[in-house]
Amino acid sequence: MDTAYISALSALAGSAIGATASFATTWLTQRHQDHADRLSKEASRRERLFGEFIEQASKVYGDALLQDHLDDPAKLVPLYATLNKLRLFATPRTIGAAEAVLDRLVETYGLPPDELKEPAWDKGAHDILRDFTQSCRAELTG
Repeated sequence: MDTAYISALSALAGSAIGATASFATTWLTQRHQDHADRLSKEASRRERLFGEFIEQASKVYGDALLQDHLDDPAKLVPLYATLNKLRLFATPRTIGAAEAVLDRLVETYGLPPDELKEPAWDKGAHDILRDFTQSCRAELTG
């Protein structure tokens, strides 16, 4: 075989290997960026849903503290809708904490409103969102 052919084949093989390496590197980088983008969007969606649930639950809790019964069950519908959205993305721990918040809200509607005026009122007992928010934080950071 002629040395000119060997040099030409070596140059072609080197070009092919370089092109393949460049293609593989680009493909892997793009794949990694797409995955990171997807994770970021999912975290944003969860964060938005968590905030929506917290806001709705806070409003309903304020109403429940002032009422002695649930006069309009439709007040809980947006909260139940948000809980079901959470079931699509959140961990079982977060969903359990959200369900506990809903249970506590319904329970609170049955209490007389003047119980808040008692001197033994424990502020910590009325932080019904603490476990939910802690679970959300763990989910978003973990």
